[in-house]
Amino acid sequence: MTDTIDGAALLDEVEAFHRRFNVFPLEAAYVAVTLWDAHAHMLDAFDSTPRLAFLSPEPGSGKSRALDVVETLVPRSMAAADASAAALFRAVAGIDGGRPTILFDEIDTVFGPKAGDNEQLRGFINAGHARGRVMYRCVGDGSNQQVQGFPSYCAVAVAGLGSLPDTILTRSVIIRMRRRARNEKAEPFRSRIHVREGNQIRDRLAKWAESVEKRVSGAFPALPEGVTDRPADVWEPLLAVADAAGGDWPERARMACVALVNASRANDKGSIGIRLLTDLRDHVLIGIDRLPTVAILDRLNALDDAPWADLNGKPLDNRRLSKMLSDYVTGDGDPIVSRNIRTAGGVLKGFIAKDLEDAWSRYCPPPAAATSATALHASSEPLNL
Repeated sequence: MTDTIDGAALLDEVEAFHRRFNVFPLEAAYVAVTLWDAHAHMLDAFDSTPRLAFLSPEPGSGKSRALDVVETLVPRSMAAADASAAALFRAVAGIDGGRPTILFDEIDTVFGPKAGDNEQLRGFINAGHARGRVMYRCVGDGSNQQVQGFPSYCAVAVAGLGSLPDTILTRSVIIRMRRRARNEKAEPFRSRIHVREGNQIRDRLAKWAESVEKRVSGAFPALPEGVTDRPADVWEPLLAVADAAGGDWPERARMACVALVNASRANDKGSIGIRLLTDLRDHVLIGIDRLPTVAILDRLNALDDAPWADLNGKPLDNRRLSKMLSDYVTGDGDPIVSRNIRTAGGVLKGFIAKDLEDAWSRYCPPPAAATSATALHASSEPLNL
C-alpha cells in the first residue's frame, strides 16, 4: 500500500522549485506555471491543454531558464527547437513508447518575422490543443501513398522573443518575462544537480496525478466571473488541478486566472482591423456621429503609438481604410462602407458612427477613458446617392 500524497503540499514544492531559479513578473505566474506542470501529467482527464508561453521583448529575460525548470517537472519532455512537423507527428503518436511534453525554445525562429512560413508546425500546435484532434498526412513511397491520421494532442510549452500567431496566443497561458532587476536574485541552475532534483518531484507529481485523474476527469471547475470562451478553455484544466490539490490552491488559482487573463487582455491589441475599430471608437469618433474620410485619416495618422502613419512605409489612405472597414458589417449585416456626408464645405465621403456600433460591440475591448475630439458640424442625416 502506498502512502497518500498531499496534493497541496506537492504543488507547494513545485512552486518553491520554480522560485529558486525563476523570477516571474507576477505572483500569479508562479501559480499558473505550477498548475501547468501538474496538468501535463493527466492530459487525458481534460478536453484541452493550454499552451504555456514565456515571451519577452528582449533576450536575457529568463525565458529559457523557465523552460529548463519546466523540462525537469513534466512527463517525457522533448526539446523540439529544430524538430520537423513530421517528427512531432510521430513522437506524439507514441512511436517511442509514450506521448511527450513538447518544449520549443526560441519559438521566434519558428514564427518570427524572418522565419518564413511554418504552417505545418502552426497547425500541429493549434490542433494539439484539443483532445481527439487528428492530423492527416500521406505516408508511403512514390505512388504508393496512404492517408494516415496522426494524434496531435499533447502539452506544449514555448519560449521566445516577441509574440506568437494569434491562433496560438489565444490558446496559451502567457507569461511576459522581463530582465531581472538588481534586487531580484535567482539561484544558478546546475543541470548535473538540479535536473535530478526536479525529476524526483516530477515522479511524485506523476504518482499524485494517477491517484486523482479519475476525479479530475469528471470535474467542471467553477470559473471566475468574466472568464469565458477561449480563456475559459485555457484555464479549466488548471483550475481542476488546483481543486484536486485542495488547500489554498483553489483560491490562489482563481486569483491567478483573473490576473493573467486581465493581463493578457491588456496586452492584446488584436488584429490590425480590431486596432482600427478601437482607435475609431476611442480617439476619432468621440461624441461625433459622422466624419469625412479625410478628417478620419488626419486624426488616425496623428495618433501617437499607433501604426497608421507607417503601414509598410506608407500612411493609411482612404483606399485601405475603406477596404479594412468593409471586412466588418453593420447591425443589419451590410458591409461598412463610406457614405455621403453633408458638411458646411459641401458633400464629402465619410463614415457614420452608427454603422460601426455593432462591430465595436463585438470585436473591441471595453472602452478606455474617453479622449476628446473636436466635433465637426454636419447634418443629422447622410446624403444618399
